[in-house]
Amino acid sequence: MSITVLDTFSAMRRILLAPPAGRAALLGEMLEPTRPMYRYHPGELDLVALHGQTSGFPLDRDEERCLDALDTLEAAGALERLRRAFDDALAVLVEANPGLEAPDITVAVILGDPGDEHFMGPCKGVTGFGGITGTIVITLWPCPENVARLEVTAVHELHHNLRFAPGGVLWDPATVTVGEHIVSEGLADAFARQLYGDELGHTRIGVPHLHDDEVFAKVLTGLDVTGMENFTAWVHGDPSAELFGLTPVGLPMGAGYAAGNRLADAYLTATGQTPAQALHADAAEVIAITRREG
Repeated sequence: MSITVLDTFSAMRRILLAPPAGRAALLGEMLEPTRPMYRYHPGELDLVALHGQTSGFPLDRDEERCLDALDTLEAAGALERLRRAFDDALAVLVEANPGLEAPDITVAVILGDPGDEHFMGPCKGVTGFGGITGTIVITLWPCPENVARLEVTAVHELHHNLRFAPGGVLWDPATVTVGEHIVSEGLADAFARQLYGDELGHTRIGVPHLHDDEVFAKVLTGLDVTGMENFTAWVHGDPSAELFGLTPVGLPMGAGYAAGNRLADAYLTATGQTPAQALHADAAEVIAITRREG
């Protein structure tokens, strides 16, 4: 099992410096290694169009801002920091889970869109997707908080990638619940905190609600909800649900992450496991422990 962090920084610089008419083709070339992440997507997939729909950097404006952002990441040694973080985290997970196997993983780090109000505001300039084993995509804007949390973001997504790898936890779109998603976020944050401490390890959007009992109680009422179209509201909160035209449920941004951390911590305390050892913890058991003790 190996983890390859692509040199997307050089590719993005070429794109941003290219004549506007040629940028889409270059972006398509850069994104092609991430195509396996969308293997369950129905029909033909336009990676360039999807880039625009998921807060990726623009091709027709803000070139100087994006080039400056690349300079910031390169000055921070971002790619090397990420490579070390993935390697170190993988070693911890393998030691905690003897026999752990997964396909090789490809990682792409992509600049976000500084003009996207939802991305830069409620999402705090960072999103990650690591739930489809074999590929991780991190979209970010390098504000100081996100630069400081590069490693944390990486290992959070790695935890997802290996949790749902073949032989691990099965994510069945027909039966998966909100609870599974929320528990996976909590366990991934717990793993990041194991490696980097509580101050950095919590996903930023969940921090404001970590100790909000009302939000936690509300999230618990939705854990058995199925239908992946419902997950955004329960996990990310109403601001994201409304953006995508989905039904809000009365939760603030990041509510599911905050609740997931509380569920994971209750489980880890009760079982004495480390977050690394709990890579494949059963979500129903995690939830049952909290409900039993609450």
